[in-house]
Amino acid sequence: MTVAPKSRRGAAIETVRSSLLEAGLAIDESADGVFAVELPGDHKLAIPCRLTVGEHALGVDAFVCRNPDENYAGVYRWLLARNLRMYGVGFALDRTGDIYLSGRLSLEAVTHDEVDRILGSVAVYCDESFNTILELGFASSIRREWRWRRSRGESTRNLDAFRGWLERDETEPSP
Repeated sequence: MTVAPKSRRGAAIETVRSSLLEAGLAIDESADGVFAVELPGDHKLAIPCRLTVGEHALGVDAFVCRNPDENYAGVYRWLLARNLRMYGVGFALDRTGDIYLSGRLSLEAVTHDEVDRILGSVAVYCDESFNTILELGFASSIRREWRWRRSRGESTRNLDAFRGWLERDETEPSP
């Protein structure tokens, strides 16, 4: 009697599951082949990511940032230009305008090394892009928060990444 080979999908599910566990990531497998993980970052401290093993492809989606408050054209232009230099995933928008990294791999390409590479891409691209997206799409909110905290003598530590242009704003005369 011959044992039937595992389905490509089943093999991909096992590879993704073991890759996530080997990486030391806590996984939430909400359904067969649907994995939620949280990748660590420096600028964006937690990067929520979902890997979905479908019949023909592995989908990877990671939340980057909510819909920008302002300067949509500048944010989207920057995201599209950045997409040209990225591996495995690209920036995308959902129906509400929130920003994600999204990608697809054929099930034949799902290996331990490739899962590691794609998760590394997600972590690096999200983390490297986070402050730039905030500066481009939320500058007014950041300025308001900075002024409010300074007026009350509160810590501005969580705004340190923007300190340079915020302090320059304070020294420049208003129009």
